[in-house]
Amino acid sequence: MTSSSRYFAGNRRVDALPDHDRGLSYGDGLFETMRASRGDVPWWPAHWQRLQRGAQVLGLLLPDENLVRAEGKRLLESGDGVLKLIVTRGAGGRGYAAPTDAEPHWILSKHPLPPPAPASGLALRWCDTRLALQPALAGIKHCNRLEQVLARSEWDDPTVHEGLLRSTDGDVVSATAANVFVLHKGAWKTPLLDRCGIAGVCREWAVAALDASQARLAVTEVEAADAVFLCNAVRGILPVARLDARSWRPHPQVMELQRLLAAEHPAFGTEVS
Repeated sequence: MTSSSRYFAGNRRVDALPDHDRGLSYGDGLFETMRASRGDVPWWPAHWQRLQRGAQVLGLLLPDENLVRAEGKRLLESGDGVLKLIVTRGAGGRGYAAPTDAEPHWILSKHPLPPPAPASGLALRWCDTRLALQPALAGIKHCNRLEQVLARSEWDDPTVHEGLLRSTDGDVVSATAANVFVLHKGAWKTPLLDRCGIAGVCREWAVAALDASQARLAVTEVEAADAVFLCNAVRGILPVARLDARSWRPHPQVMELQRLLAAEHPAFGTEVS
């Protein structure tokens, strides 16, 4: 076991996950990827609340929150970085039927911060891979991310920073690893995530900060927007400068939102001038 990862079965620390883990076998689990600052996660309550919502949907047990947070702080060692938590249903042998008495398995891992976004803004592309409609799993951060894996494998161009995903019905859902917001005539809008996609923690904050509406979003609405940004809880607010042939100048409302986030979340305070 490396110093950057810790494994648990129920409330017991173990050297490795037990055999027949359902997260590995079937993606039967949830995860959270969290920005840490000075040894803690400022948005911990929001991450844990989303984890609880996902656990209710999947019908799986969660470990004790106080224990998880304490172990996370111990792993972070008062530093900054990214803390990832994976919780699976536990062991269950072969077959899809979920055991009724399984104790959850969980992994905590510490990772370095991603490189900073370019000062000029992100360059995006449209992905060919589409997200399947599955309302039962919409919004939660479950462990099956194969659609995102396929979408991200579509390009290997370092000048392209992210790809936008559509559903099989053609409406815009998100980026491969972030949520998307667009500005039209002074009003902000973000895709409604009732059929697919992940409801991000930073998205939830931005919806409230901007009083943004949630609705079906067409490709043409993104391309005709006055401003576009992506967001996630690790990288914050990410202005978009280009989407294929369409380009945008820095927008004052996006820069103001970055300042608001810096005041809300200490990890982003050093990233805004």
